[in-house]
Amino acid sequence: MADGSDKENDGESCHRNLPPNRDVLAPRSDVSCRNDKVVFVHSQMYIDLCNNLAKVPGRASAVHGLIEAYGLTKELSLVEPRPATVAELTSFHSTDYIDHLRKASAEEDEEKDIDVSEEFGLCYDCPILPGVYEYAAMVAGATLTAAQCLIDGECQVAINWHGGWHHAKKDEASGFCYVNDPVLAILRLRERFSKVLYIDLDLHHGDGVEDAFCCTSRVMTLSLHKFDTGFFPGTGDIQDTGMGRGRYYTVNVPLRDGIQDSQYFSVFNKVASQAESCYKPEAVVLQLGADGMSGDPMGCFNLTPQGVGRCLGQVLDWKLPTLLLGGGGYHVGNTARCWTSLTAQVLGKSLPPDIPEHEHFTEYGPDYELDISPGNRVNHNTDEYVEEVINTVTENLAHVM
Repeated sequence: MADGSDKENDGESCHRNLPPNRDVLAPRSDVSCRNDKVVFVHSQMYIDLCNNLAKVPGRASAVHGLIEAYGLTKELSLVEPRPATVAELTSFHSTDYIDHLRKASAEEDEEKDIDVSEEFGLCYDCPILPGVYEYAAMVAGATLTAAQCLIDGECQVAINWHGGWHHAKKDEASGFCYVNDPVLAILRLRERFSKVLYIDLDLHHGDGVEDAFCCTSRVMTLSLHKFDTGFFPGTGDIQDTGMGRGRYYTVNVPLRDGIQDSQYFSVFNKVASQAESCYKPEAVVLQLGADGMSGDPMGCFNLTPQGVGRCLGQVLDWKLPTLLLGGGGYHVGNTARCWTSLTAQVLGKSLPPDIPEHEHFTEYGPDYELDISPGNRVNHNTDEYVEEVINTVTENLAHVM
């Protein structure tokens, strides 16, 4: 592959649908919004579809219910999503995959074409269920709706907590992810912003997004995640830095079990600051999966919303058009706590500690408080290990022009 010096067709070999450079793209200093409102993608139909996701049933209602119970929806600009079209889905995903997903979703006989479904990853953690295509299209459409609001200058921050499904590949479902809405959003944002920085704070490596953009310098991907033998998806080694023209524009920060807020933010602060400084993005997509929260069934990291909130605050301080997405989060109550706290932070609001009484109040026992207490997991991220990781990432980012 080329060594990155030729930018004219940068990334074409890796992703032929990546929009070409255009002279009409706004320079960094020209990015502005007409107001300070925060767009929040929401409709009851969207919530109902997301509630049916087998791995997190009812999570969407719990998240929105807590945000609403705290009165935050009154401060948000609610925008109704619409399903992504086939053309939008196939701007990244293969036509064969999307066609099969549509067909299989409508089949009454779940055993029909099972071999083909397995070839597309539609089994085990991504089962074919009635209506799954409608769900996937609506998630993608919701994220694209949020991205379009940023493009149109309607806001500086747009939120879709029910998006962020970062594992799906071009022609394969993976890790509970049927379509890769972050990739679709980045492609849409690239129609307006010449450089997009994708940051992934999910417990799991954002492999699908990295794969999509590993050969281009027009998108930088930065992922902080658990990395260990046998842990899904098994990718995200610190030495994985991209290929060809995209070399050094893939940034992986592999972490070990038990990391807590202060150390996590210290790592994030150093690597994200350097990434932003050397890359100078014009827009940011920030995936804030909540499966690193203390108490999550994944049981790996030991974070709280305060720690992740410090990372979010640093990104918001850049004052760039920013798309916030959800992702993992398998303790329903703690996921709702996390994303509600982060929503309030974006709005500049302080929330009382006692969970308001509402339909999902019982999810928050026995303390019924908004805060999440850090657990007692042993932190395996030694100072020496963290320093080594930061130094390696720093050396790699020094190559970014």
